[in-house]
Amino acid sequence: MSRVAVITGAAGGLGRALCGQLVAQGWQVWALDLPSPALAEMSGGAVSALPLDLTDDSAVAAAAGQILAVHPAIDLVIHSAGVTQIRAFADSTPESHRRVMAINHFAVVALTAQLLQAVRRARGVHLAISSVAGFAPLHHRTAYAASKHALEGFIKSLRSEEAAHGVACLIAAPAFIATNPGRAEVQADGIARPGAAVDGFDEITPDAAAATILRGLARRKNFIPVGRVARVGHVVNRLFPGLYERLMRRQATR
Repeated sequence: MSRVAVITGAAGGLGRALCGQLVAQGWQVWALDLPSPALAEMSGGAVSALPLDLTDDSAVAAAAGQILAVHPAIDLVIHSAGVTQIRAFADSTPESHRRVMAINHFAVVALTAQLLQAVRRARGVHLAISSVAGFAPLHHRTAYAASKHALEGFIKSLRSEEAAHGVACLIAAPAFIATNPGRAEVQADGIARPGAAVDGFDEITPDAAAATILRGLARRKNFIPVGRVARVGHVVNRLFPGLYERLMRRQATR
């Protein structure tokens, strides 16, 4: 019997790459994302595409019910949906900060609650796609960093509770992924799609990032740094946080 995965943010970038590589490994995948032609064209074969606004709790509950009616046990939930915000805090609004938190953190909480028992039945995995900004500061990303810090705190704490049920709670932390290189796509409130920023460096491709994440998943690694910047940044920030902050600020303000 095929293993079953649910992936949010599945229609583009890293989510799409993860979906494709899991299907190639024989998984059945439920692909969740906002309605779009890109999502619709994914449906068929081992992929069931499900249009969904993750910030709508009632829609999340309905989508979960649809999935569970077919698969009462879920082996893997990948929380890949997310946005960034590229803007100084002084120029941001509380409303935009709340929106980033709603998508990057509270949507994960809502879907996890709906699928908690199903993942327990499979003794499966919750895998959250965080960021370097989830464990370290990042210039002009106050809302984004706050949301990813909250996400990591949630998943790490959930790990302790779910261990008794044989469930793993993992975090993958990419640096800059070249999803849409050179296309900033920044909205009026500074919110943008991850991978579309123009201030990234040492970027990796979505396929390379997905391969790294799935290797970590196979080993059930609690923390999976993705890319050289993430690997080095995690070590430097842990051992020398002051040095990390100076290096980060120097690179970000060039």
